[in-house]
Amino acid sequence: MDRSSLSRSRRFAPAVALAAAAALTLAGCSSSSGGKKSEESADGASAGKATTPRMTIALVTHQSPGDTFWDIVRKGAQAAANKDNVKLVYSADPSAANQANLVQNAIDQKVDGIAITLAKPDALKDVVAKAKKAGIPVVGLNSGVSDWQKLGLMEFFGQDESVAGEALGKRLNEAGAKSAVCVIQEQGNIGLTQRCDGVKKTFTGKLQTLNVNGTDMPSVKSTITAKLTQDKSIDYVVTLGAPFALTAVQSASDAGSKAKIATFDLNKDLTGAISKGTIEFAVDQQPYLQGYLAIDSLWLYKNNGNYMGGGEQPVLTGPAFVDKSNVDAVAAFAAKGTR
Repeated sequence: MDRSSLSRSRRFAPAVALAAAAALTLAGCSSSSGGKKSEESADGASAGKATTPRMTIALVTHQSPGDTFWDIVRKGAQAAANKDNVKLVYSADPSAANQANLVQNAIDQKVDGIAITLAKPDALKDVVAKAKKAGIPVVGLNSGVSDWQKLGLMEFFGQDESVAGEALGKRLNEAGAKSAVCVIQEQGNIGLTQRCDGVKKTFTGKLQTLNVNGTDMPSVKSTITAKLTQDKSIDYVVTLGAPFALTAVQSASDAGSKAKIATFDLNKDLTGAISKGTIEFAVDQQPYLQGYLAIDSLWLYKNNGNYMGGGEQPVLTGPAFVDKSNVDAVAAFAAKGTR
């Protein structure tokens, strides 16, 4: 990918948006995974009904309890399911071994397709092979851009985490940052590690990493507070998810630190914080689009033999920067829980 496309003027991913718009020309109906309530929550994304035979698709992620990012992914997936006459079966577990068991459950249920995240790809290699042997097409989303082809997935939808990290590192340089800490909320998650490594590659200042327990937010807050209290030279905290950025704001206040906060990923509270200036900027990977395209791609493969990216290249949904200059353009969508 041309690195010049990561400049501040690039706010969105037009090629991906066009692909999604093209897919929307086909209409759909509701998924039985949530009934009428789920259909209504798709925010009018469905314009009709597909007349193709009913499909069942499993979406299996590494979501941790309380991580609002995945609510957005799931809404996008549900919107595509509603449109495509798909029954969407969602399951998640942050433990790679448990996630593999969930994929095996989907295989046992003889689903028509599986969409999966690869936060810890080695642990999922065998079960993905079993799905392929069973004749079930598998696509990846969000995590695993470096490994999806190695595991034999058909397609991948997400951002290159290394490239996103490099873009954020350059942004820190433009902001005049000298000392930053990158907060990792889940040790062993390859995508999170790649983000911090990418920042380190381009950031000209000092970068430290700080591991926290992302499933325990009070612990996250106290750990960041302690770090900022101990090291007054830190002028930027980089978090890897919206809830952690909002917590880092509290930590900086408690520590009496003047460190600014930047983050990956959005939610409605974070867009409000950007508008108020308590968060400097966020890197948006468009999770709604990831969920939508993953489900829609399996429908397209089943009904028309299509491969997005030709089966050779990932479909990139980010990175795009959201800051005060453009936050109003996405805030309304974030308020609906789709950005």
